Amino acid sequence: MLRFQAAFPVLLAGALALGGCKFVKTEDERKQAAAGAFNPDKLVADIWDTRVVPYIEERAGPFQEVSALAASDLNAAAEKYGHKEKQGNAPWTFAARIDGVIVAEETKSRAAYVDVDVNGDRQADVRVSIGPAIRGTAIRDSLKFVNFNEFKNQIEWAQYGKSFNTHVNGLLLEKLPRENLTGRTIKATGAYPLPAKGQLPQFVPVTITVGG
Repeated sequence: MLRFQAAFPVLLAGALALGGCKFVKTEDERKQAAAGAFNPDKLVADIWDTRVVPYIEERAGPFQEVSALAASDLNAAAEKYGHKEKQGNAPWTFAARIDGVIVAEETKSRAAYVDVDVNGDRQADVRVSIGPAIRGTAIRDSLKFVNFNEFKNQIEWAQYGKSFNTHVNGLLLEKLPRENLTGRTIKATGAYPLPAKGQLPQFVPVTITVGG
């Protein structure tokens, strides 16, 4: 009994000491926590060459064919070339290939673009984003193998969509010429959301070549 009473203050002192301790993560623990954090740029980079570009290249049709079918039979175009998330009000997004001539350019804005004639009438048929800022999330929205339910919330989903734009800009678009583009040929594969009536399709490339 006396031994118990003598030990009790020691135990109590130990408990109080622990209560005042502040546990600090080790460097390894911090690295593990960082590794497990949401990293949309890495997620995109990891699948870009092996899944994203091959998928869009395989699914894409000539732009004239895709746009004509979408105008005449949206369901058929959606089945053959399109994708749309089940959640929300996202429009159909189509994979397509462009082969034409640049008839107008806007390179002063951060959301730069070129307007492209694909049928030889010297009129713009599609607007191609050339960055650095890219509006929308057409690349993400064209992919059947990614979906909103794989992400924690709408914020992560939006960040993931933006990372596709950031990736293609760093990989391709920032290397494009920025002067005297009108009159040059252009070939690109990419995606665009179904435009509003009377509006040019807003095309985001995953491959692009600008000729002389």
